[in-house]
Amino acid sequence: MLLRIILLALSIRGDEPRICRLWAKPDTPLFSKTGDFMLGGIFTFHNNIEVSKVTFTSMPQALSCKDLNYIEYQFAETMIFTVEEINNRTDILPNVSLGYKIYDACGSVSLAIKAAMALMSGAEEADSSTLPCSQQSSIHAIIGQSGSSPTIGIATVVGQFNIPVISHFATCACLSNKRKFPTFFRTIPSDYYQSRALAQLVKHFGWTWVGTIRSDNDYGNSGMATFTQAAQQEGVCIEYSEAIYRTNPRETFLKTVEIIKMASSKIVVAFTSVIDMEFLLKELVLQNVIGLQWVGSESWVSAKNIANKETYGILKGSIGFSIANAEIPRLKEFLMKVKPTSTPGNDGLVEFWENTFDCIFNTSNSKMCTGKENLHEISNLYTDITELRITYNVYKAVYAVAYALHDVFTCLNNQGVCLDNQRDAQPQQVLKYLKEVNFTMKNGDGINFDINGDPPARYELVNWQLSVNGIIDFVTVGLYDASLPNGKQFIMNNNSIVWTSDDKIPKSVCSESCPTGTRKAIQNGKPACCFDCIPCAEGEISNITDSIHCLKCPLDYKTNEQKDQCIMKDTEFLSYEEIMGKILIIFSLLGAFLTLAVIAVFFKFRDTPIVKANNSELSFLLLFSLTLCFLCSLTFIGEPTEWSCMLRHTAFGITFVLCISCVLGKTIVVMMAFRATRPGSDIMKYFGPTQQRISVLIFTLIQALTCIIWLAVSPPFPKKNMKSNKDRIILECDIGSIIAFYTVLGYIGLLSVMCFVLAFLARKLPDKFNEAKFITFSMLVFCAVWVTFIPSYISSPGKYTVAVEVFAILASSFGLLLCIFAPKCYLILLKPGKNSKKYLMGKMNLK
Repeated sequence: MLLRIILLALSIRGDEPRICRLWAKPDTPLFSKTGDFMLGGIFTFHNNIEVSKVTFTSMPQALSCKDLNYIEYQFAETMIFTVEEINNRTDILPNVSLGYKIYDACGSVSLAIKAAMALMSGAEEADSSTLPCSQQSSIHAIIGQSGSSPTIGIATVVGQFNIPVISHFATCACLSNKRKFPTFFRTIPSDYYQSRALAQLVKHFGWTWVGTIRSDNDYGNSGMATFTQAAQQEGVCIEYSEAIYRTNPRETFLKTVEIIKMASSKIVVAFTSVIDMEFLLKELVLQNVIGLQWVGSESWVSAKNIANKETYGILKGSIGFSIANAEIPRLKEFLMKVKPTSTPGNDGLVEFWENTFDCIFNTSNSKMCTGKENLHEISNLYTDITELRITYNVYKAVYAVAYALHDVFTCLNNQGVCLDNQRDAQPQQVLKYLKEVNFTMKNGDGINFDINGDPPARYELVNWQLSVNGIIDFVTVGLYDASLPNGKQFIMNNNSIVWTSDDKIPKSVCSESCPTGTRKAIQNGKPACCFDCIPCAEGEISNITDSIHCLKCPLDYKTNEQKDQCIMKDTEFLSYEEIMGKILIIFSLLGAFLTLAVIAVFFKFRDTPIVKANNSELSFLLLFSLTLCFLCSLTFIGEPTEWSCMLRHTAFGITFVLCISCVLGKTIVVMMAFRATRPGSDIMKYFGPTQQRISVLIFTLIQALTCIIWLAVSPPFPKKNMKSNKDRIILECDIGSIIAFYTVLGYIGLLSVMCFVLAFLARKLPDKFNEAKFITFSMLVFCAVWVTFIPSYISSPGKYTVAVEVFAILASSFGLLLCIFAPKCYLILLKPGKNSKKYLMGKMNLK
């Protein structure tokens, strides 16, 4: 901006034109040719500049360059070849010639900017005393540069003057910013796409733990920043990230090499320029750092100048994206025919010639250059046209400018539609038409620019392989096309890939993948790729590898042993088919059968004194209720249903109350019978058969009424108990109303306690066959069973809870049956002689 202000100030018109005076001799282009339209070119013919000390006592000397770069000479000659080819065509710019001026930037940003300013001002053409400050730029577009940092400098300066800059090798994504670089175009894709493609490539091969190396300039920093962001989205972690630059001291490179050697990752992603990579490779070769899989950017992964036998041991199997290779017809012949001459505008080949043939011009010794040496005998990067990936970009860049100039020429000759009313061929016109360029090369390659000045992003995936002849080949093993839909941009072909160590894909992870049934737990202080595998908790699964979370199974499902699948829980209930169920059924039926047998005995001997003396009516009712008690236990066996749940609890409650009511009635009758034997007592008239039936009926109706209310308000219902056992679903009956349930149990307990107390008090009443003793013992058994039932019921899991309840019903029923009726049956069946009124009355008389 400062330069523009100065030039504008100097260009203010007065009576006489302002004159610009140069303080020093201007640099001249290495290659130049006049033409109707002029193209500028800036290439890096030298990789570095000589560092000289500044004394501050004299004028600084001009910077001198070193380390010849042969491939950049090929770029420059390709530009000249393309200009000559276009000048010989009649369909593009007919009767109009293209000229060129090509400068050397020496790998320096400052010299690149200086060359751009020289191209704009045309200072090398004019006498320093007569140069008008207001003259227009001498060129219409600039081809260059080969690096992002110098290109940024060039585009920043010339952009202020609407001069197009078309780069063949500057890939920094930052150059797509049209606010900062409004006149920039390029024939190579932006690193934005390459960086993301590299992240997808790393993920494709399962590498989640990588190290990164980048050039410490705009190209490397910007490209690696995009790669890092894309890698994080793909789940790839970076162990280390090192920056290198060609001018760094050797200690910096040694430190980087040491970090690479000590790292645990086996994959190195290098986003570096070929020159910086060359410096790093020197140290890697010296220390024989092998066994690493290198993933490279297009700058070096297909560079012939670093592909040799020494570096192949380090970079064997390297893989990365590169620009598609191409052929340029007749370029080989043109490159071989060039000769150095003293003709102005062609002295750029002198140093190239001297270095190539190891000779010197203008000398008398035996190594004098004649200029007739044969380039066909030379094999270097200049003469090698097997890899024209970047060279072809130079070719396309010149053609893009030519087509834009052709549109300008057509407009000026009123043969086409003009984009504006300006009738002079100026750089801003070329800029406007360059944005609209859309043409096809001879090989079918379409050329156009998007709104950011970028071409379509297409790459070849190349792999370093050693051919049978011992030559390092860059074999294409895949393609990447950013214009395709997501998921289809990356395409692998059938060519086999050579890896760094063997035929297997290298493995590089910080932590091994977590198998199914486990989840990842990040290790403290380490990247997300470093984790521990923790088994899923009970009731949770993970059915994919490297799962972050475990998924909970539904309530009616459980995990399998591997904890990678939810399986249906087994349902548990006291079944008829299992052994425990069968045993309880047998005992239940046995109890009912014994009860019926007792009924049969009592009915047969109903007229005997023992049956009559023990209130036969209550005895038959008690035996009937005991039969129901034995049979009601069957309702607790089998899968719970709505009807079985209601039946089992109500039947249990009513039958047991009926049973205890009968026992209670018999106990009261025994006590009242003793009191009735006293003189003057008529108490038995209040406890006759009718009163006994009514008392039993009332006690039973109270329980029945409670059960009816229970069923009406909140009846028992079947439910799946999933809390008691995590591995099984327990099918059980929910009691519904807790109050009703405990009321039913409490009522049974109340009657049992009353019966036990009364029987206990009547146990020593004088009688030959005192039934109170047996009732006392039976109620003792009954109460003992149900008292021990409570803790057993609570502590028993699953179906055993029901089994305990059934056992308590059977045990208490057997206790009543055996304690009350076994002694009677014993006398009736085995001691019939004692079943007489005389025997029963004998003891009373004896007393």
